[in-house]
Amino acid sequence: QVGLVESGGGLVQPGGSLRLSCAASGFVLSTYAMAWYRQAPEKQRELVARMGSSGDTDYADSIKGRFTISRDHAENTVTLQMDSLKAEDTAVYYCNAEHEIYRWKYWGQGTQVTVSS
Repeated sequence: QVGLVESGGGLVQPGGSLRLSCAASGFVLSTYAMAWYRQAPEKQRELVARMGSSGDTDYADSIKGRFTISRDHAENTVTLQMDSLKAEDTAVYYCNAEHEIYRWKYWGQGTQVTVSS
């Protein structure tokens, strides 16, 4: 089956860290731009971090310096390392893949991240 599967969400205290992973099945990520989005309750989905196939990155201002996106071509995965988490980071996080030429898109099912004491 072709798709993306996220893992690594959970409950963490403010100031803590979480590492989200996204694994692709049925296709190879090397020609896709990869991104993490998030959607908090009653808010629109927003871009958190993006990495092109060549390794160029882009981050939302709200998480710069705290989150790091990376990809492993051999494992066909992308990760989001989240440090110094804040309550406002609480959301469902979604992995996204978009082919850089044909614009085919895939979404993961989402993983909940809750930052609370």
